[in-house]
Amino acid sequence: MAEVAGGAPEPVVYGQSDRPPRGDYSRGGQVRADYTCPQNYAAYTAADHDIYHRLYQRQSALVPGLACDEFIAALPLLGAKERIPRFEEINERLYKATRWEIVAVPGLIPEVPFFTLLANRKFPVTDWLRTPAEFDYIVEPDVFHDLFGHVPLLFNPVFADHMQAYGAGGLKAHALGACEQLSRLYWYTVEFGLIRQANGLRAYGAGILSSSGELAYAVQSPEPQRIALNLLRTMRTRYKIDSYQQTYFVIDSFQQLFDMTAPDFTPLYAQLKTLPELAANALLAEDAVIQR
Repeated sequence: MAEVAGGAPEPVVYGQSDRPPRGDYSRGGQVRADYTCPQNYAAYTAADHDIYHRLYQRQSALVPGLACDEFIAALPLLGAKERIPRFEEINERLYKATRWEIVAVPGLIPEVPFFTLLANRKFPVTDWLRTPAEFDYIVEPDVFHDLFGHVPLLFNPVFADHMQAYGAGGLKAHALGACEQLSRLYWYTVEFGLIRQANGLRAYGAGILSSSGELAYAVQSPEPQRIALNLLRTMRTRYKIDSYQQTYFVIDSFQQLFDMTAPDFTPLYAQLKTLPELAANALLAEDAVIQR
């Protein structure tokens, strides 16, 4: 297996945190230069499988009426819910559906390896699981967040194509020094996006779908703002990493999201340099506010 020259890949931290990254980035030389590694399935204990099962049971009971139809339809395709699934078992179904596959990583990974994996239809899934003390809240994404929150929508062809395009766009953004702006779009769509369906607002963002508290808050609470997705507006908006979101951006369909993000972002990045950033709770006169 390839390694980064001089040893294992370096751990990664996003945002402000006093705690070191959770993942083991050495794994005895098993972590490759692109940060992928074998799923360390033998390391999972009976307690780990029990925590995963309880997390799955709790969250799957909450999603009806709150998660989008595409997510609910695809959730059973994760397979085993009484234990942590083996990634190769999911890949057998996922590759047939959309030509995607999931790959294990030890934790958060840098932007370029992340974008490169997405551009090649490979989704990085952290393979460690939270502790019992973190059952209700986890600082970093773990295997439950990545599998339950992200993977079901990769079975949807339009969303899957959007994720590949995002990866390719991320590599361009890195070359243009615009990763911060593009990361805000990812945050407010892939992680914390809402979608309008015929039967009302629903969640499709993984950060919402895997959270027992924020799922109902994002869809039903009168407190946060809900604004129709606008690329410039979204990429100007800062976000919260340690609390529920103050603003959610809403799409009408995955096809709309794909079409909206298909053009070259280079002119947008140039325009963003001339515009001030916006607070996470900002509300502009031109915002298309969506009532719950």
